[in-house]
Amino acid sequence: MVIVGGGATGLGAAVDAATRGFKVVLVEQADFTKATSSRSTKLVHGGVRYLAQGDIGLVMEALRERGIMKKMLLIW
Repeated sequence: MVIVGGGATGLGAAVDAATRGFKVVLVEQADFTKATSSRSTKLVHGGVRYLAQGDIGLVMEALRERGIMKKMLLIW
């Protein structure tokens, strides 16, 4: 699989595909994750802003997902 673009979405797709057993090539024009912060995909967040809204369930879900991703990246 060839993925063009090493931003947040491209890297996320590459990691996901690789963990599913695909052979992955990631091609990036500049530096990986260049300008990712200014063009956030909102794919990963801590949910902290939802604390003010009282949505504790969403915050807990977001934190669980971040923990899973952290474990995946440590294994990968």
